[in-house]
Amino acid sequence: MNIIRERIEQYTREVQIVNTGTVLQVGNDIARIYGLDEVMAGELVEFEEGTIGIALNLESNNVGVVLMGDGLLIQEESSVKATGRIAQIPVSEAYKRHNHYNKSRI
Repeated sequence: MNIIRERIEQYTREVQIVNTGTVLQVGNDIARIYGLDEVMAGELVEFEEGTIGIALNLESNNVGVVLMGDGLLIQEESSVKATGRIAQIPVSEAYKRHNHYNKSRI
């Protein structure tokens, strides 16, 4: 009985809502996704087989996603999930200084 009691005491109810969609079409490094209703422009999405993409074209009935890999294993009707992260590119301090210098000369 102690084991059952320990399991009950350790149990936590965490509900995680995941924004998911379904691949309608894929080709030429672009995937059309049905669903992903809450996805943001520029948000990273992850396909069922692990490929990452960036949601760019948000339409009323589908989302256009640019694939960041070859996407050869992505199939129609496979699932996609939003990550909640916006795509970012690291910028060096030297670039920031250079850019700031050029703006100050205008």
